Amino acid sequence: MKAEETIRRMDESGRSGQAFLFAIDFEMNEGIFISEPMSQKEILFDVRGQGNAPTHIDTKESKTPVTFIPHPESLETYRHRFDRIRTALMRGDSFLANLTIATPIEMNITLEEVFSRSRASYKLLIPGRLVCFSPERFVKIEKGQISTNPMKGTIDASLPDAAGRLLSDYKETAEHRTIVDLLRNDLNRVSHHVRVSRFRYLDELHTNKGRLLQMSSEITGTLPAEKEKRFGSIIQELLPAGSISGAPKEATIEAIREAEGQQRGFYTGVFGYFDGSSFDSAVMIRYIEQLPDGQYLFRSGGGITINSRCDDEYRETQQKVYLPF
Repeated sequence: MKAEETIRRMDESGRSGQAFLFAIDFEMNEGIFISEPMSQKEILFDVRGQGNAPTHIDTKESKTPVTFIPHPESLETYRHRFDRIRTALMRGDSFLANLTIATPIEMNITLEEVFSRSRASYKLLIPGRLVCFSPERFVKIEKGQISTNPMKGTIDASLPDAAGRLLSDYKETAEHRTIVDLLRNDLNRVSHHVRVSRFRYLDELHTNKGRLLQMSSEITGTLPAEKEKRFGSIIQELLPAGSISGAPKEATIEAIREAEGQQRGFYTGVFGYFDGSSFDSAVMIRYIEQLPDGQYLFRSGGGITINSRCDDEYRETQQKVYLPF
């Protein structure tokens, strides 16, 4: 389905109060729309505890030792991408760009098993195509209020004083402030009384590699009455998500395309669920895709600023290649 049709049907179902599941890719070319998604089992989802996913995990499956072997691109290859982004930053085309890569992985479990075993706030499974286990909310809409929770800043939680180090890191703080400003401006396009309700709070994520700390903020606004249920139109105004593109958006996306050299597809797009009353959605990060030949790719990335160091950013992209169990 084209993204435009997905957006139209989201608006239509929002007005009628009909539950739906949706997804829109990063390039806003392709969309998925399913009315009354609880009644089908082809595409599985879990949005903060609401979804159609089975509530039990097969005992044999849950005890299977997992083989998970990433084959990251070389630092030299990554540096070539990084340098293209840095050139755009030096030219003034961008002051924050989210650079992503695809890492081939070997694993002895299926996408279905990854989905069922994952611990994440937002999960989506399209069999034979992708699994997403995202910790990052895009927007929530409820009772005329809209909120977004951009996530920027990651550190190994096992490091001494990890929380203090992350919160005091100049580069991470500058990057986080930039994204908060960008998302605040984005919300101003669709709502009023926009404010930062929580600034730089930390969440702990558990992975097969250990624990990570991630830094987020919450921005809220009040929707005009005539827009409250026009979920498709609201999402269209806000895409692509600022936390996985950069600022300013248009010029930054051009730099990203040049550096990455391929389309992202549903990776860093958005998906979400409307239950007939409230709407919640996620940025599609922490994402494994399956190619037609059966190969798996794990997509990951991070924000690049003028203060970024290539080696550090390369390390962060690999730190985010994990299974959340």
